[in-house]
Amino acid sequence: MRILLIAGGWSNEREVSLSGARAIDQALQALGHSVSFFDPALSFAQLPETAKDFDFAFINLHGSPGEDGLIQAVLDQVGLPYQGSGPRESLLALNKAASKSLFEKASIATPAWEFLPVQPQADWRPSLAYPFVLKPNCGGSSLNLHLIDSREELDLEMDPAFSRGDEVLLEERIPGPEITCGVLRDEPLPPILIQPADGSAFFDYFSKYTPDAALEICPAPISRELTKTIQDLALATHKLLGLSGYSRTDFILADNRPFVLEVNTLPGMTRTSLIPQEAAAHGYSFQDLIRILIEAGLSRLDAGGVAGDEGGLIHPKL
Repeated sequence: MRILLIAGGWSNEREVSLSGARAIDQALQALGHSVSFFDPALSFAQLPETAKDFDFAFINLHGSPGEDGLIQAVLDQVGLPYQGSGPRESLLALNKAASKSLFEKASIATPAWEFLPVQPQADWRPSLAYPFVLKPNCGGSSLNLHLIDSREELDLEMDPAFSRGDEVLLEERIPGPEITCGVLRDEPLPPILIQPADGSAFFDYFSKYTPDAALEICPAPISRELTKTIQDLALATHKLLGLSGYSRTDFILADNRPFVLEVNTLPGMTRTSLIPQEAAAHGYSFQDLIRILIEAGLSRLDAGGVAGDEGGLIHPKL
């Protein structure tokens, strides 16, 4: 097939996106596809015209304009299929306040939180007790995430956050190990236990993207019962948000009770990223993973071009 590989973009996760795109490009070519690269930061207005010359789009964007569903909305309008979730579902997952409100309604445990869409008045006081976490409501890769222990630290970080145009989410800080678990075509994958790099208090940007900085153990060395609980929760969040193809849910464990932190609809896709590691533990090579995601993206469309069942359909050009 003629595949348009969309990566780069304009979020602060641009370099992560480009790094993953190189591995995806190699896998697509090894699978026999013709690949062309498209960077929305350089030629966004040309996407509708460019898309008409391709059979499929593979999106590897983090933050806007990929995880917020913007690129998917444009591709839907021009009729070009792609891997992963559609615009509405992507936005719901990216927006932490929106997804956490849905988790709570579905009785899925998530740390207590407070949403600040605009900067509060000077006499405002947070509803959460210290310590807590301050993070962008729609950010990723742990960028601009801060551990807040006092009012002084909170005041220090609030102005820069709102100056960047961020909506802010305050979240209860629950001490415990971090676990992540992917879902591939409605099947949960083996979870990973994450031990951040020495000197990092959590799985921050340095731990995530510095080779050998963090210890990522897959499958996670936890009980069979806890593994099943986490896999069931990952699948439950995937279905609750209406996601397609794949996702990755991040958890924090408190006394062996998993709390959902967030769900990623376009998780990292270098060969050593978390979803590829989980897929490998399940028996899928990186090329297998890419092929399955393309098949799932094609099967989202029924004969009338409406997003629907993911089961079964294999595109004749694969």
